[in-house]
Amino acid sequence: MKTALVWFKTDLRLADNETLIKAIAQSEKIIPVYCLDDSHFETTPYGFHKTGSFRAQFLLESLKDLDKNLRALGSGLVVIKGKPEIEIPKLVQHYRAQKVFAKREVAFEEKQTEKRVQEELFKLRCELETFSTSTLYHAEDLPFSIKNIPDVFTSFRKKTEQDAVIRKPFSKPLQIYSPEIPALELPDLKKLGLKKMKKDSRAAITFKGGENEALKRLNHYFYDTKFLSNYKETRNGMIGADYSSKFSAWLAMGCISPRFIYEEIKKYEKQFGANDSTYWLVFELLWRDFFRFMFKKHQTKFFLYEGIKTEKQNSKFLNQKLLSQWINGTTASDFINANMIELKQTGFMSNRGRQNVASYFCNELNMDWRLGAAYFEEQLIDYDVCSNWGNWAYLAGVGNDPRGHRYFNIEKQAADYDKKKEFRKLWLQ
Repeated sequence: MKTALVWFKTDLRLADNETLIKAIAQSEKIIPVYCLDDSHFETTPYGFHKTGSFRAQFLLESLKDLDKNLRALGSGLVVIKGKPEIEIPKLVQHYRAQKVFAKREVAFEEKQTEKRVQEELFKLRCELETFSTSTLYHAEDLPFSIKNIPDVFTSFRKKTEQDAVIRKPFSKPLQIYSPEIPALELPDLKKLGLKKMKKDSRAAITFKGGENEALKRLNHYFYDTKFLSNYKETRNGMIGADYSSKFSAWLAMGCISPRFIYEEIKKYEKQFGANDSTYWLVFELLWRDFFRFMFKKHQTKFFLYEGIKTEKQNSKFLNQKLLSQWINGTTASDFINANMIELKQTGFMSNRGRQNVASYFCNELNMDWRLGAAYFEEQLIDYDVCSNWGNWAYLAGVGNDPRGHRYFNIEKQAADYDKKKEFRKLWLQ
């Protein structure tokens, strides 16, 4: 009997999951597994939790949903806690699995974990096979090798759109053969060293984890409301659920794939017409791809003070008082404060807000940009390693910005995007 483990990570879905499909095709029995990695619940060198309460809650909801969906197909999810390089091999031995299928990683820590697991599996004569499942364009289909990808997004986008094709998403499996999988047991936030956050009634949207919730959100944004048709005009909004797609949290956890969204955009365009807005959502998905491919190319550089540049303009300064004011929304800028309070209370902030608070952190407070990125890592429900660190490096002037130092005039931004001060009034009551 050929038995395989499918090691789920940030790909918590059944639709368009190549890892799962390939495992089913090559094996007689499947054991779906998720490892709550101890290192994800530690404190980072910057003094923040690697995973904060908002994202941990979203993760637990996503795992519950995945288990439910797997059970409907005759399987279920085994959740283990500890170090993947210890826990995954234990399961391999327990189920006498010959192979482990998993999503391929690109960022440094994740790649190290993957490598350690592979080394331990090798000792058991068990193979680890990985698949690239996070991007719109497959790395193999790009019109350049990873080392030759342009460091400027526009050059990357133009050539990729012209010369590469987006693959069709994989269909959801119809049945999974598994040995009996015990009922799901999930720790609560307290067991993970975190505390439950109260819901804030001002939150733009209530995020709930899981593939079913991701599909619900897509149907709402595309078909129930047709808000997709105005996305380009409304995407810089700051209040409410529907100024933007809000897909980011489900994309980050892999509850939905970029290719699945792309295919739905194409269906939507056939039904309701294509315009700048329908294209703009694809454009944003391309940014996600770009940062992921940049991490593949530059590896650890995005975590260094000087980023992918050799010179650094900001100081390596840490002022605990200024950092605390920024985090708690007590700076000299009411616009920055409103955004930071929203993040602290809800785990979410608009794209416009993120760019402003990052620019303020790097340019006005003049502190080490990595502290800001690490705080975002803790707080954001939709934290994605490549997008978060890539965007922070970009705004700090050490990333992919062709213009070098990007400086936002905060007062002008506030006047442009919060003309009537409605956003500030909402969060600064």
